Order: sequence, then structure tokens, then C-alpha cells
Amino acid sequence: MFQIIGIVLLFGLVFGSYLISGGNLGVILHALPHEMMAIGGAGVAAYLISNSMTVIKGTGGGLGKVFAGPKWKAADYRDLLALLFLLTKTMKSKGVIALESHIENPHDSTIFSRFPKIMKDHFAVDFICDTLRMMTMNLEDPHQVEDAMEKQLDKHHHEAQGPSHAMQSLADALPALGIVAAVLGVIKTMGAITEPPEILGEMIGSALVGTFLGVFLAYGLVGPFSTRMKEVIDEDGAFYKIIQAVLVAHLHGNAAQISVEIGRGSVPSGAQPSFLELEEALSNIPNEA
Repeated sequence: MFQIIGIVLLFGLVFGSYLISGGNLGVILHALPHEMMAIGGAGVAAYLISNSMTVIKGTGGGLGKVFAGPKWKAADYRDLLALLFLLTKTMKSKGVIALESHIENPHDSTIFSRFPKIMKDHFAVDFICDTLRMMTMNLEDPHQVEDAMEKQLDKHHHEAQGPSHAMQSLADALPALGIVAAVLGVIKTMGAITEPPEILGEMIGSALVGTFLGVFLAYGLVGPFSTRMKEVIDEDGAFYKIIQAVLVAHLHGNAAQISVEIGRGSVPSGAQPSFLELEEALSNIPNEA
């Protein structure tokens, strides 16, 4: 919602101030199609040249995050803590054998199936199952497990940030591409130097639209989109950090309740459940779980 309001304000205030000061919008509208073709075309071409297919495909989803916001809401964090509570409690009270069926076939697990949104996130499920599998293989050094999890998280986060980094590179390039379009306009103007001043003035104005568009798109739209995309990905990344915190706490020998309480402290402030809210959520888990 705020992103849409921001875009409306951006266009309204920038072009509104231009009109109020006596500017002629017709000059910009006349030059807009061919200037956008030059700048936008060069930007898209540069984006295709400099990025892998994975990053290019991820850009669409990344732009969706700009407007949709973080994937994980407060209820999802409570569900994650409840899931980790059930898994660590099962491992501690019933042993490794009881846990194996859940981590080997999570889609058939009576524990995982209670949390369908988490089940749809393949990385989260694999991250949990792979870590617990390491524990069942007698990798009991908490520091080794934590180091292995940290490397997985770093790799996943780096890959997820690919589109936002690419968008920022595009934002950095757009002012220069705007200058390229403007220079082409100046070349065209110089080729018509014998024309009357009013025609030359219009041609120079059209050329300068290219510089304006390059800077406007870079700092008004593409750059802020990149920043917001990175912010959302960072916040969603906290979801996986909680998995690490809970499982490492469990490996240090803490009770399931203590482990999830440690994980609760890693939940982003806006979505963090209180101690009582988490306790209520855990107490509402059916006994057959």
C-alpha cells in the first residue's frame, strides 16, 4: 500500500511542480516514446547481458515482494516455533528413531502436515530435515552444526539477493543511459543547426528529456524498488535464522520449551509473539501431535 502511495506522490509532485512552474508537458510527452525506447531498451539489454537466467527469472518475483511485503507473518512465526517445538520434543522424549520417519518423509509426517504454509517452502523444510538428519548421524558438536547451518543460510541468502543487486546495478546505470539518449538528441539537433531557434529549442528540450528520464527512473523507481526488495528478503531471512537458533539450542541440551524461547528472541519485533502468546500456542497443540 505505501509503495503505491509513494509512486503516486512521486509522479504527482514531480510533474505537478513542473506544471505549476509553467512547464509544457507536451514537450515531455512528445519525446517520451523514443527516449523511453532508447533508455528502457538499453536498460533491458544491459540487464540481460549482465545477469544469469536464474536472476532474470527471480526479478519478477522480487518485484512482487516490493508490493506484497514479507512472506512470513506473525502467525507463521508462531507456527514455526510450534513445529520446532514438536520436533525437538519428539527427539528428546522418544529418541532419534521416532523422529526419522518425520524427517525422511516430511510430506507424510503428522507433524509437518499441521503447518501447510511452511510445507510449501522447500528450503525451510529441507533446512530443518537436513539439520536434524545431521544430528541423527551423531554429529553432536553444536559448533559444527551451527557452522554448517550458517553456510547454508549464507548461500541461500546470497542467491535470494541476486535480483535486488541486479536491480541496483540497473539503477546505477540508468543516469548514464539517459545521457546516451540525450547525446543522441544533441547529435540530431546539431544536424539541424540551420533550423530556426524555436525548432532548435524544441529539439534540445527533447534531448534533455533523456537525461531527466534516466535520473528520474534510477532514483525515483528502480533504486527504491531494489532497496525495498532487499529489505523484504532480509526480513524473510530471519525466518530461517530462527530454525538455526532453536536447533542449535536443542543441541546444547536445552529442553524443547527453552529452545523455542531462544528462537522467539530472533523473531522480528513486528511479528514477535509474547511469551504468553507462544505458551498458549504450544498448549493448544493437540495431544496426538
